[in-house]
Amino acid sequence: MAAEARSPRARYREQNRAEIKAAALQQLAEGGVQAVALTRIAKDMGLSGPALYRYFAGRDDLLSELIRDAYDEAAQAVEQAAATPDGDPRAALHALADAYLGWAVAQPHRYLLIQGAPLPGYEAPPDTLLRARAAMGPFLKVFAAGVPAEALRPVVAEMTAWVRKEEGVADWLAQHTGLAPHDEAAGVALAGTVLAWSQLHGTVSLEVSGQYAGMGHRARTLLTAQIDTLADSFQL
Repeated sequence: MAAEARSPRARYREQNRAEIKAAALQQLAEGGVQAVALTRIAKDMGLSGPALYRYFAGRDDLLSELIRDAYDEAAQAVEQAAATPDGDPRAALHALADAYLGWAVAQPHRYLLIQGAPLPGYEAPPDTLLRARAAMGPFLKVFAAGVPAEALRPVVAEMTAWVRKEEGVADWLAQHTGLAPHDEAAGVALAGTVLAWSQLHGTVSLEVSGQYAGMGHRARTLLTAQIDTLADSFQL
């Protein structure tokens, strides 16, 4: 059965919510998360303060929506890179890292919203964890075929214990690799992903915040070297 058409009221509500989020993103780009103000958004849209609260319960509710959207778009960028057929795990790893870096550089205010300093008093909703893991998921599949160097065995052991203890982690791993917690490759996939994610965020954060300016190198060049070194460590 075809889905019923949305009512004019539902379409109007979605349109207003989209306009509110767009206005909040503009504020975010101009002054960071502290600049997001519902009263100013309401004034710019010609709405009363109480009217705005029909669409979002408050600033935290609005920020949560922006955070969800940012995670989803970051994950989409990485997943699109993963969908490119190649067959070379090292090339796939570079494609994933490059896609994430590209998204962050193009959307610095949104990257800093999800990865920057937390807003005092704000607590992100639990579902953002699942969205963050979605962006990391394609890395799991690449590292599942790796053979870690001896120096990485302690990390693999910790990740193995983690996946066998946490059902949510096991489900996440299975979704992207088909591996069960007892599979030897499970800990390897998690170890590689966590290490890659740590290096990726270190480089991306410094690039987005302008810390590399005047240092004589590009973030992409540095990230390429880091990914190659990690790939060597897992024999990819």
